[in-house]
Amino acid sequence: MRAVGVTESKIVVADVDRPLLQPGDALIEVRAAGLNAADLLQARGWYPAPDGWPADILGLECAGVVSAVADDVDSSLIGRRVACIVGGGGQAQFARVPASHLLVLPDDVDWVTAGGLAETFTTAYDALFLQAQLRTGDHVVVSGAAGGVGTAAIQLARRAGAVVTAVTRDARHHEELRDLGASYLTTTANYCVHAPADVVLELVGAAHLELVVNHLAPRARVVVIGVGGGGAQLSLNLLSLMSTRATITGSTLRARSIDEKAELARALQRDVIDGVGTGAFRVPLAAEFDLADASSAYEAFAHSGKFGKIVLTLK
Repeated sequence: MRAVGVTESKIVVADVDRPLLQPGDALIEVRAAGLNAADLLQARGWYPAPDGWPADILGLECAGVVSAVADDVDSSLIGRRVACIVGGGGQAQFARVPASHLLVLPDDVDWVTAGGLAETFTTAYDALFLQAQLRTGDHVVVSGAAGGVGTAAIQLARRAGAVVTAVTRDARHHEELRDLGASYLTTTANYCVHAPADVVLELVGAAHLELVVNHLAPRARVVVIGVGGGGAQLSLNLLSLMSTRATITGSTLRARSIDEKAELARALQRDVIDGVGTGAFRVPLAAEFDLADASSAYEAFAHSGKFGKIVLTLK
């Protein structure tokens, strides 16, 4: 099968063996696969795949049709349209995934949308509801708001009754973010938060966190889920943190257990997937590339200023 990998620090599409099923697995014939920041980090040699996942194939999410299942998995899944997060190997003609991680798609969700929803909505859902314990009426500040996780977080928070401030590098996508549900918009260069933040989803890193830490509400919850755009080291005003009794935590998905990811899949199936089918939740598309042109897709992904997802498609 054809798959996206890295050779001598370059993105390549090469022939590799089709994955073998293990107990509990399903085999997906992939139709679309989204790009994520972790893929770029892995391509640069900074974020290897966890044990048990392909070390030589990129991709943390994909969508397609179940073509086979292990003997201990319900065979009625075969032929179902699904999306899923994977620990690696999503950007290939076939991907192996624990069947408990599958998101069964409504028939009216197109493949490009499906290919870009699993990682971003799972990450945002986990950070907002499981890590930050989002409540109706909370003020949520989302940094890096124009990216895939940022756009998902805005929609999820707004649907839950929160007020959202979207923070971006510049103002070029502010109208699109307002359409997704952001009530307030600001940039890192001209930073202005209309009210103290109850919840912060930190997708940029230290550069933004150093700004927002002085604008936290009592008992604010800060969840760090990205550092690629703003560095990993910061100078923290501990007196400010103490006075607000705020908490700061971090979160990643890739290396979590099968059971933890299965629990998240059940939550998304219950709370999110039907909304994608009705259009209540959207996956904004920055660009679409054929799998064969994966190197161009990664080149585009590496540039700032995108709005939404870059997705690879397979015919």
